[in-house]
Amino acid sequence: MLPIVFIAICGCEGPEMPMLNTEKLTVQISKLADSLKAEIAVSFFDLETQQEFDFNAKTMMHAASTMKVPVMIELFRRVDAGALILSDKIPVKNEFYSIVDSSRFSLDLRRDGGESLYDSLGQNVRLLTLIEEMIIHSSNLATNLLIELVDAKNVTAAMRALGADTIQVLRGVEDIKAFRKGWSNYTNARDMRLIMTAIATAAAASEKSCAQMLEIMSRQAYRKKIPAGIPDSVTVANKTGSITAISHDCAIIFPPARRACVLVVLTKGIADPEKAEHAIAAISRWIYDDLQPQQTRGK
Repeated sequence: MLPIVFIAICGCEGPEMPMLNTEKLTVQISKLADSLKAEIAVSFFDLETQQEFDFNAKTMMHAASTMKVPVMIELFRRVDAGALILSDKIPVKNEFYSIVDSSRFSLDLRRDGGESLYDSLGQNVRLLTLIEEMIIHSSNLATNLLIELVDAKNVTAAMRALGADTIQVLRGVEDIKAFRKGWSNYTNARDMRLIMTAIATAAAASEKSCAQMLEIMSRQAYRKKIPAGIPDSVTVANKTGSITAISHDCAIIFPPARRACVLVVLTKGIADPEKAEHAIAAISRWIYDDLQPQQTRGK
């Protein structure tokens, strides 16, 4: 768990903290995007200084697996309301219905991040375990089971209530008929930043639930994007997303002796996944380095 999260976020004012060099950062990201012939969107908010930074932050992109964070929020809001209990058990099946015509489809184990869950087909699994599989291992099977439980429309409505006014959570994963019609989940960097900030400030759900969401994301298995640009000693709670030529990460970063900051980086058009990972890590490193006191930089 992260017991000091909300103390760190809401604590007393300390000495003046460094600010981002936004002009330099804009040039760096622009050059990086040009060199990769890609679209890059960034949205940043510092809870310590209240500084914001946006770069193409309202550019809409396929959300990929970042949409699993809104699904998690809706689930915890229902737990807060007493409609669900984290120890509830859900039947695990691999049969879902297209939003186009209600035809049946199944997920391909070879394309899923949460392979171990397939061993539980036909069994009942705790709601908390499914949420952990969806976030930590990005299980598509867990995601579809959970979206079926709460309904994608309700997830989008919950995000609207948090001020994220353009994100669209329309469906689960691998609904190929819907994909071919262009019916997919979309977001922009600004909306994902608002959503992650709502978790960091305990506005997305109760303080207990937000702390639990942060703890789950801090155990994220995929660490080659935003966390790769941050020292290993710093806690990063994040959720990645990737499909063909799409690579994203959204994170809450907890530097020592200061409040948290929120960073979202979305990329489109980078065919090589490793290049996309390196690009996102570079951006997080530039930002994190700017936030360090002058005497600690370069150490």
